[in-house]
Amino acid sequence: MHEHRKVLVGRVASNKMDKTVVVVVERSRRHPLYGKVIKVSQRFMAHDENNSCQVGDMVRILESKPLSRHKRWVVTDVLDRTTAD
Repeated sequence: MHEHRKVLVGRVASNKMDKTVVVVVERSRRHPLYGKVIKVSQRFMAHDENNSCQVGDMVRILESKPLSRHKRWVVTDVLDRTTAD
């Protein structure tokens, strides 16, 4: 297998679209000049075929071919589900 697709883990921020979720991926990086560790967040639109993700779920997303204008990621599995009370 020679595929090198990126895999990211993030939290679902929105599931208001049909078969699409917005996933927020947070990374820690060091400031180039001051050296302080800062959190940088990035938002990705990901394909959710069964509309199974809820807001707050931790999901793993996999890079894929362009599915629409903004979607280039697919939800592979839900790592941690939020409990709705």
